[in-house]
Amino acid sequence: MPSRVVSYRPGPLQTAAVEPSSLARRFATIREELHVPGDFPPEVLAAVEAAIEPGRVPIPQVDLTDLGFWTLDPVGSMDLDQAMVLAREGAGYRVRYAIADVPGFVAAGGPIDAEARRRGQTIYLPDAREPLHPPRLSEGAASLLPDQERPAYVWDLRLDEYAAVTSVHVGRALVRSIARRDYLSVQALVDQGQADEQVVLLQEVGHKRAALESARGGASLPMPEQQVVHEGPGRYRLEFRPPLEAEDWNAQISLMTGMAAASLMLDAGVGILRTMPAPQKDGVRRFRRQARALGIAWPDGQRYGDFLRSLDRTNPRHLALIHEATALFRGAGYTPFDGSAPGLREHAAVAAPYAHVTAPLRRLVDRFGLVVCAAVSAGEPVPAWAREALPLLPTLMAEGDRRASAVERACTDAVEAAVLSSHVGQALPGSVVDLNGRGVPVVQVLEPAVVAAAEGTAQLGDRVTVRVVGADVAAGRVMLRIESAGAAESPGEA
Repeated sequence: MPSRVVSYRPGPLQTAAVEPSSLARRFATIREELHVPGDFPPEVLAAVEAAIEPGRVPIPQVDLTDLGFWTLDPVGSMDLDQAMVLAREGAGYRVRYAIADVPGFVAAGGPIDAEARRRGQTIYLPDAREPLHPPRLSEGAASLLPDQERPAYVWDLRLDEYAAVTSVHVGRALVRSIARRDYLSVQALVDQGQADEQVVLLQEVGHKRAALESARGGASLPMPEQQVVHEGPGRYRLEFRPPLEAEDWNAQISLMTGMAAASLMLDAGVGILRTMPAPQKDGVRRFRRQARALGIAWPDGQRYGDFLRSLDRTNPRHLALIHEATALFRGAGYTPFDGSAPGLREHAAVAAPYAHVTAPLRRLVDRFGLVVCAAVSAGEPVPAWAREALPLLPTLMAEGDRRASAVERACTDAVEAAVLSSHVGQALPGSVVDLNGRGVPVVQVLEPAVVAAAEGTAQLGDRVTVRVVGADVAAGRVMLRIESAGAAESPGEA
């Protein structure tokens, strides 16, 4: 599930063992209340069966099946959007990044297309997920599974010695993945000094791309995920998982591709960008005052992106400031353009124009972006069906984003209540990470991994002890009361 702003503290994991139907009923209610799409209509399933018949998808003329592509995803993933192969080229690098050929399987205006527009994106719940496309497509025929020949859109990116992109081409090709890797195993190889050449290259390029991001003023929050782990019937666990370096390296490949896509679109005067406005000066000044109030040094001249990267999520005051920094990352959306310059070109966190093109199995907009970029790269007209959809996509994606975020919040609230139900009456340590709109402290309990509002008085960054007054799984609500509060030790320099 997507992340909340939390900290990581090693310790025993807490498991909620509840009557199996209790959370199941709550999840079912959430699905109904938030209009989460369920089973695919028969006509969509029939269209998928027709689309995956041999010979229905044109075989690309370019054959890259001998290159040794590989995938990198969370453990157990089956909807594999991306595969890569990296190489040294002189003092620089060559990255070939294959993206699932979803456009080849989805007929414009057909049943699969219409259903995908209704869904917008894959929705993740603790007990299941509701995919953008039927699994026969997203986890089968279109997925870049190992040892399977697949059509794909292959980005051919040449980089200099600093990993800056010097040339871009994208087009359809036949690929074959030779390995399905996961973040945990790749990170372990690096940590043990046993990484093979492909992983070494990913690490090198990832580090250099991160340096370029810092140089251009990009910013990201140093936050791990609050994960809901389903362990079996009626058993769920909440944990704070710090991001692995391997995830960051992989994300840099995707970001680089999205920036290349945006460049192609802008040069051609047609496409759709993922945009976010720069923080307002008043917002940055407010954030600087918050840092000062929490006793965290922000050196003069240091950009806010570099300052954020320096924060320590295990320090309660730093954690509180990370939470407050979310106000600087608002307003993300999609900006289509055709024949005229877009009003907003950049994504402030990326600090460059950027487009979503690397996850077409799980996100609607990527399918259209891929088709636009391939046409532009080939010097061909953008297909009319893709061009006509561009103005519609921001609304469709906004609805999908809204639903996904609401589902995440509601499901996590329910599991938090279930986890805390066995702690009612107990006092637990935590820290104040926010003050909500009514000035009520929002507390991160250290163990179990819970973030919730609490009755009482405390200041941002305070260490607190809260008593669990109640937990209502059906309502997804917990009741905490602050029993004691005290300022955390001064963190010193950030």
